[in-house]
Amino acid sequence: MHINSPKFKANVTHALADTRLQKALDFTRPSFAGRRGAAVANLPEFEQLRDIGRDIKNHTLAHLDFYLETWAANVEKAGGHVHWCSTADEARAAVLKICQDAGARTVTKGKSMISEELGINEHLEKHGIAPVETDLGEYILQIRDEGPSHIIAPAFHLNREDWEESFRKVHTDLPADRVFNERRDILTEARTRLREKFLAADVGITGANFLIAETGSSVIVTNEGNGDLTQTLPKVHIALASIEKVVPTLEDATSLLRLLARSATGQDFSVYTTFSTGARRQHDLDGPGEYHVVLIDNGRSNMLGTEFQEMLRCIRCAACMNHCPVYFTVGGHSYGWVYPGPMGSVLTPSLIGVDKAGHLPNASTFCGKCESVCPVKIPLPKLMRHWREREFERHLSPQSSRTNLALWAWFARRPGFYRLATRIGAAILGRLGRRKGRFQWLPFASGWTDGRDLPAPEGETFFARYAREQREKNS
Repeated sequence: MHINSPKFKANVTHALADTRLQKALDFTRPSFAGRRGAAVANLPEFEQLRDIGRDIKNHTLAHLDFYLETWAANVEKAGGHVHWCSTADEARAAVLKICQDAGARTVTKGKSMISEELGINEHLEKHGIAPVETDLGEYILQIRDEGPSHIIAPAFHLNREDWEESFRKVHTDLPADRVFNERRDILTEARTRLREKFLAADVGITGANFLIAETGSSVIVTNEGNGDLTQTLPKVHIALASIEKVVPTLEDATSLLRLLARSATGQDFSVYTTFSTGARRQHDLDGPGEYHVVLIDNGRSNMLGTEFQEMLRCIRCAACMNHCPVYFTVGGHSYGWVYPGPMGSVLTPSLIGVDKAGHLPNASTFCGKCESVCPVKIPLPKLMRHWREREFERHLSPQSSRTNLALWAWFARRPGFYRLATRIGAAILGRLGRRKGRFQWLPFASGWTDGRDLPAPEGETFFARYAREQREKNS
C-alpha cells in the first residue's frame, strides 16, 4: 500500500470537502460506540478482563523470544512450516515462493492488515498470480482499486450507492437494469461471484489475530465465513502474522478473544472463531495439504525495550478509532497508510519513521477516549506525546511551531509575565468577542477559524477567577 502519510494535511483538506465521505462518516459514527457500550455493560468483569489482557501481552512481550521459539517448534511438530522474515521484502519473497511452488494461478485472501502493510496483492499480480479478496469490504475495495480506511470495516467510508455503482461497472455480464432493493441483494451478488473463486483457488492467504505458543495454532475471527473457506478449500494455506501476535496459551487466547469482539463490533464473540493447527491430517475430512506461517518483524523488534513497546499490545480491535473525534471527521484514508486513527498515529511512525508520519501524532485532541476504551489499556495519548517530542528534537516540526513554543516556554518560565500576558489577552479578546461570543476570524488563528468558530474568552483567566472567588469566599 502506497505511503501517503507525509501529505496528511492535504488529505484532510480533501476529506473535509468530500460530501460522500462525510455522509458515510455521519451514518457510521454512532453505531460502533453504541454497540461497544452495550456489550461492555453486559459483562460486569470487563474492566478486570482489560487488566488481564494487558498483563498477558506485557508478559509475552517481556519473553517474546521464548514464546516465538516455543510456538514455531509446535507449528513444525504439527506439520506446518514457519518462515521467519525480518523485512517486508523477505515476507513478499516467501509468499511468492510458496505460491509458485504450488503452481498457483489464483489466490484467495481473507482480510489481513499485515498483507496491506506488505503489499502482497501488488507483488503477486506483478508475478502473474491473481489475488482475490474475499472479505466483502475488501472485495469492493479491490474492485475500486482503493485501500482500506478502517482495520475491521475496511469499506465503511463508502455509501450504498457507491457499492451499487461499482458492482454495475465491474459485473457487466449481469443485467444492467437489475435492482438492488436492499443490502441483501449486494451480498447475494458478491457471494455468487466469490463462490467460483473459492473453488478455483490454489492457495489461501489469511492473517492471524493470535498465534498460540502452547499448540502452534493460528487464530482468525470473521463474521462472514470467508476466512474458513480461504484456509480450508485450497491445497495450501498461508497465514501472515507479525511477531507480537503470539500469546502463551489457549487460555490466554480465549481471554483476549472475550475482549476483542466486544471492543470491535459489540459482539460477545465473532460469528466465526477458527483455530488452525498444521496441515490436514490423515483422517481429516478437509483442510489444506500444506500449512505455512510467514512471520513478520518489519520494524517491530525495534520497538521492544523502548517507550513504544506498549503499542505492541494492540489486538487490532479498532476501538480507539471508533471513538476518536478526529478519525470520524477526516476518515481513515487521510492517515495515508495502512493503520489509521490513534493506533496508527503511534504505530505508523514506529514502522515507517517519524520523518514520514510526523503529522499523525499531532492529529489528536488528547481527549483520552482512545485510552479509556482500549481493551489492553495502551496509553495512546502518552505515546503520541513521545512522538511529538521526537519530532521536535529532530527539528521536523515547522519553524513557526518551534518559534511559538519557544515563546510560550519563555513566558511559562516567568509566571509573573505569563499571568500578565494572559490577563491582557483574555481581557482584549473577551471585549472584542462580547457581542457574538465567538470569532469567525482572528489573525494568526486561521488554522482554527477556517474550519470552525473560536469561542471568545469570558474576559478573565482561570487564575484571576480562582483568586477572585477565593477572596469572595473568605470575605
